[in-house]
Amino acid sequence: MNIYAHRGYSAKYPENTLAAFQAAANLPIDGVEFDVHLTKDGQVVVIHDESINRTSNGVGYVKDMTLQELREFDYGSWFSEEFVGLEIPTLEEVLNVYRGTDLRVNIELKSDIFAYAGIEELVLQVVEALGMMDQVVISSFDHEAVARIARLSPNVENAALFVNAILDVANYQEKLPAKALHVSLPSAFRGPVREAIEKGSVVRVWTVNEVEHAALLVDTGVNAIFTDEPEKMLAFLRQNSVPVEG
Repeated sequence: MNIYAHRGYSAKYPENTLAAFQAAANLPIDGVEFDVHLTKDGQVVVIHDESINRTSNGVGYVKDMTLQELREFDYGSWFSEEFVGLEIPTLEEVLNVYRGTDLRVNIELKSDIFAYAGIEELVLQVVEALGMMDQVVISSFDHEAVARIARLSPNVENAALFVNAILDVANYQEKLPAKALHVSLPSAFRGPVREAIEKGSVVRVWTVNEVEHAALLVDTGVNAIFTDEPEKMLAFLRQNSVPVEG
């Protein structure tokens, strides 16, 4: 069962910052996950929320500010004084942390609230320019975006994100089409997801931070977990002799 660091090593570092991503890159895990939005001037930046209110000392929506304006704020001090002065990173800056490594990189397109026109093309351009097309997974709750990735770049791994399980999810995955399913922890135990795994679907589960939850997933056939606690999950899997590919 593979381990992906959720928003970088977000339990010990401010999420979706270069500090969190560098910390994750130093661990013997399998991958990293993060979220992208578009700025007012069309730059792809890495942040989870549509607004900067929660994870910076500023206020406002990412879409309403340029990259330069976004970088006037601090994205580390909300977490700890140790991280004062961290900037919002661009997609290119984050990818460069993992370029040349064996870690898979899951880029989540956060276009399910605001429809960022052209975000798929912009993300693919950055990934291709860095020679990382075979290293990325591009996912979204916006299944139209997942389908566009499939049309624009059929060889790139795309994944459909779900909060709740849907009936015959394996057939839905084929119709999109999507190469993987990313499901919430409760959904991983539902019949449709179990059936999809039995039919050969790649299933990754978010967000798994407790060892008792990881223990329940070990024998389900899921491919990976997304976790804020990559070191804790790594230790648990090793202690229980669960194969870890990192």
